Amino acid sequence: MAISGTVGAEARRESLLATLSDEGQLLLADAVDRWDVHPMTIRRDFEYFESAGLARRVRGGIVSVSAGGFMERRSLNLVAKNKIAQKLLGLVPSGGTIGLDSSTTIYCLAPLLPENRGTTIVTNGMSVFDYLNEKPAIRSFLTGGEREQQNNSLVGQLAINSLENFNLDCCFISALSIHSETGTSETTLDQAAMKDAMVRASARTILALDASKLETRSRVRSLTLDRIDVLVTDLAPTDPRMDAYRDSVKTIL
Repeated sequence: MAISGTVGAEARRESLLATLSDEGQLLLADAVDRWDVHPMTIRRDFEYFESAGLARRVRGGIVSVSAGGFMERRSLNLVAKNKIAQKLLGLVPSGGTIGLDSSTTIYCLAPLLPENRGTTIVTNGMSVFDYLNEKPAIRSFLTGGEREQQNNSLVGQLAINSLENFNLDCCFISALSIHSETGTSETTLDQAAMKDAMVRASARTILALDASKLETRSRVRSLTLDRIDVLVTDLAPTDPRMDAYRDSVKTIL
């Protein structure tokens, strides 16, 4: 039985994502039939899942990105992520202690970090921490915690407790979604809790995400916009798509 096309996009995407998680793939024809919507609507949903790093396109549909596919997801929207990383580099304080989350967007900053600034890194991202092993002049700490496969990260109360031991000058984080009314959101409570803990440990919060995530929502609410000091995207700061955030975020880059 087809589900009415009047159901909101958020509910449709949540259902599609649940199916993707359970079955590992989604076929365009099946999704169109189930939701009784135009194929272009489902294609936009598929593009959203791909841009969020949750799936990759195949002929006739999408497949779930595997738990071990961090580097595969890192290649999605790579031009945008590298552009964002260049902007972030100018915000890294010399001699400061900074937090880096486990996202593929923030991972792109790691190769750019200079070794002569006396920077200390605290991260729950195992991929970021592994990369920083190649830069011995940068002091780095990996939080404890339970391994979370999708982002190759550490989460849970032990990871949160680890962050509480630090006074971070700033943190660099990303989000699965951001909306001008509800703020950022994630797919899991664990990820939302880690973002919250890193922000609480930081004097300044820098949120970085590509434009495909603007005005989208995921299932778990995370940060309200008033907790974000700098919003960095691949767009020009004057781009009209950023207008919805100007009254809530202190700085847009």
